Amino acid sequence: MRVMIVDDHPLLREGLKAIVNQTDQFSVTAEAGSGTEALNRALDLRPDIVLMDISMPDMNGIQIMRELREKLPGTRFIIISMHSEADYIVEAFRAGADGYMIKESATEQLVQGLETVAGGGRFLDAALSGEVLDRLMNSNGEYGDVISTLTTREKQVMRHVIQGLNTKEIAKELYISPKTVENHRTHMMKKLGFSSPVELLRFAARTGLINLDTWSA
Repeated sequence: MRVMIVDDHPLLREGLKAIVNQTDQFSVTAEAGSGTEALNRALDLRPDIVLMDISMPDMNGIQIMRELREKLPGTRFIIISMHSEADYIVEAFRAGADGYMIKESATEQLVQGLETVAGGGRFLDAALSGEVLDRLMNSNGEYGDVISTLTTREKQVMRHVIQGLNTKEIAKELYISPKTVENHRTHMMKKLGFSSPVELLRFAARTGLINLDTWSA
């Protein structure tokens, strides 16, 4: 699959490029160091996956992604950013991101993120998902009460779902059967009313931890 790297730091691009090109499934076919260059090259080459930084010299990665999403519906996007705050994560997914990871762990999780997104899934940096989930579980009020209805095992399954693990992987982590994982997942989803990691982040917004009303659509 053809990968495009968008970042204004040449050394980071080279590092990511080296990792991607070591795989059998992916290869870097384009790079860009600015928003304008990213738009032009992406529209010309139509990559399968774009690895995108948020902070760019002329326009940010969220703006670039919104524009490319409309023109390249078949392209998948992974944000690689220094920003680990939950509001950046939610905004990125709302703008159409398929994955989000922070630069500090990108080299460790890059291949996993690419494989997940290439397979049609969504990827969220393991460190970030844990932080967001901890904030949810420590929240007060109406939604805190809902969180408190989860069993310990349901919370464990919830954490692993956010980290992007599939049923078999969760079963291996928790030393239980895949069927048991599915049962816990079904109950957890029903209690909280969401069906994907993205909805979990939106749930964070509904708790008041993140205010999406201040963002443009």
